[in-house]
Amino acid sequence: MNKSVVPVDVRSVWPFNQGRAIFLGNDEKSFVIYVDESVGGAIAMYLKGVQRERPLTHDLMCHMMKALGARVERVVVNDVKSETFFARLIVSCENELFERKIIELDGRPSDCIALAISQKAPIYVAREVWDEVEDRSELLRQIEENGQPATEGEPEEGGPEEV
Repeated sequence: MNKSVVPVDVRSVWPFNQGRAIFLGNDEKSFVIYVDESVGGAIAMYLKGVQRERPLTHDLMCHMMKALGARVERVVVNDVKSETFFARLIVSCENELFERKIIELDGRPSDCIALAISQKAPIYVAREVWDEVEDRSELLRQIEENGQPATEGEPEEGGPEEV
């Protein structure tokens, strides 16, 4: 993948309808990806460092990668079509001859982000996507200051998942 990318972090995780609103961004801009409850909850737990009694699906994937000598190198949110985001999970591993191999996999951004956070790997957004998404920094600021959005239809009351 040879696209220009922008580094981002998960800025906040908020309950939204039946899922979560994941704010991604940096000091320049923030945008929202809406995800289902289970993956949004996993992202929030990884960000908080919550210890779980039993492994979640993403934990299992990380354990499997570790057992196979692989790790997440980075995640790139590489496309958006009709408000649906797409991502690539970049994994590195070594074969039995200790030769490094890079594997690029298509995945839901939410799953890719959860794996990246759990392995402390960087998250990027393709420049094309970055330029296309609406800046939601002001909404995030309002939510963080007031505990709720200023407009209807945005993330629900109840406070963010602290990240």
